[in-house]
Amino acid sequence: MTLKENRVESTLLRRINERRLLEVIQQQGPSSRAMLTRVSGLTAPTVSKAVDSLLKRGLVEELEPVEQALGRPGRLVRMAAESAAVLGVVIDAQVCCVAAAGLDGKVTEEQTRRFATPDTYSALLDTIEEHCRCLLAGVSGTVHGIGVSVPGLVNERLEEIVFSPNLHLLDKRNPARDLEARLEVHCLLLQETDSLCLSERIYGDARGLHDFAMLDVTTGLGLGVMSGGQLLAGHSGMAGEVGHITVVPDGVRCGCGNRGCLETLATDSALVRLMAEQLGQPLDLEAATALLENRAADFQHELRTVTEYLAIAIAAVINIFNPTTLFVHGTLLAGSEERFARVLERVKQRTLTASLADCTIVATRSSKRQGAIAGIMHHLTNAWAPSIR
Repeated sequence: MTLKENRVESTLLRRINERRLLEVIQQQGPSSRAMLTRVSGLTAPTVSKAVDSLLKRGLVEELEPVEQALGRPGRLVRMAAESAAVLGVVIDAQVCCVAAAGLDGKVTEEQTRRFATPDTYSALLDTIEEHCRCLLAGVSGTVHGIGVSVPGLVNERLEEIVFSPNLHLLDKRNPARDLEARLEVHCLLLQETDSLCLSERIYGDARGLHDFAMLDVTTGLGLGVMSGGQLLAGHSGMAGEVGHITVVPDGVRCGCGNRGCLETLATDSALVRLMAEQLGQPLDLEAATALLENRAADFQHELRTVTEYLAIAIAAVINIFNPTTLFVHGTLLAGSEERFARVLERVKQRTLTASLADCTIVATRSSKRQGAIAGIMHHLTNAWAPSIR
């Protein structure tokens, strides 16, 4: 083996070790070098060198530990929260948002900007750019990237949104690529349900889980599946569109152009539509939430309909993918303990008993805002080096 080949292998191994430590710090939070050695399985000298390298590159920071009664505690290492940052952009059918966070992934209302989704693609880009620049101006450290979460079918081979049933102004577009040209900061296009999966795995209750699913039942109905620790993508990255399975052949027209799709009956937007039809007047999510809190008895038929079809959607995911945990992301049903309990009762009658016994169903605490941050952080970790696992 030549000297050059030795150097290449040595550099690659060093980067793999550094990636391993990044993953441990993301999972464990602020950690001493001794803890990193125990958890990572690397030797103490290797950990020390890797931490020093990550410190120089600004990906991690050191902070003083809490005082201990015995001995001299070592300094803690955490993901860079003050000297580095990422941005998350969430594009949705009704409301968009832009958020800034350190590499620790913590998002706050103070660092979040929300706005109604514009009517045209150019206006959307202009508004996102404006809010990004505002947040970037307040970031003191290095900005490592921007995650752009979008609804619809994201074709990874073509690197574009080939079809967005509930926000057609995104069809055949790549807002991440267009924002990158404007802001001169690396931007990554993320399918919103995949981002929710990553958020739950990096920052939520799915830490340490290798096989789980995420069902988003807000505007549309999307599915993200983590299998063997990897996102299930399909041939072009468009797997998971269970919302466009036909359940009522002559039902209402869906944003995809078909009639009777599952997402027209099993989502927050479906319940809002049914409630509006019953009232005979327009209704938005906020107003629907208030009505269900105060006048739920007036909408029992609408609640039963959406509960039944959401149970069908959940049962289908469990029967097909056999996840250890299924996270459900939503507001009107999943966001209410009482209403979600009724959904789970119907799930028991729709799911294969053996498959249901293997699965825990919970309402997720993740948000699309957190998902956009998680998506760009996952990309940065993956880009650092290949995983040895």
